[in-house]
Amino acid sequence: MVKIIGIDPGLSATGIGIVSGLGPKIVSYSLGCIHTAKSTPLPGRLDKIFSKLHQLLISENPDLMVIEDVYSLNRYPKSGIILGQVTGVIQLAGFHAAVPAIEVPVREAKQILTGNGNASKAQLEKAVRHRLNHKTRIKPVHASDAVGLALIGLYRYQDSLRAVK
Repeated sequence: MVKIIGIDPGLSATGIGIVSGLGPKIVSYSLGCIHTAKSTPLPGRLDKIFSKLHQLLISENPDLMVIEDVYSLNRYPKSGIILGQVTGVIQLAGFHAAVPAIEVPVREAKQILTGNGNASKAQLEKAVRHRLNHKTRIKPVHASDAVGLALIGLYRYQDSLRAVK
């Protein structure tokens, strides 16, 4: 059995999803978010994400970390830069915990989980909920996205490890 952690980077809420199983068989899962306050300066927010995630990686000891790849919209270039900084501290936490990491573009994740690379957030959440056999809506959406990434890591575990080495 393997344990995969999925991460949906975000400055206000970084989604976390952990899935244990083998191939398509899911044995257990958990999800949540690391929240930071807008009133906290950027370095403090990044430190909180790094520290909380590092502690989680040490305690859970996953086999692989799957991170949503950073994208940037032309209308909001600053958001892309900040997401890059968040992803940097996520990767650093993984490195310090000796957890191999891969990045998956959001469209690829949507394609794998829903069959449509342009799926909406609601469609993605519904597909993740269905795969987990989870009866109620998964909230917040960042946690749903993260557990979806963990599922992709579970499905691709052997290939993912070869890509990291």
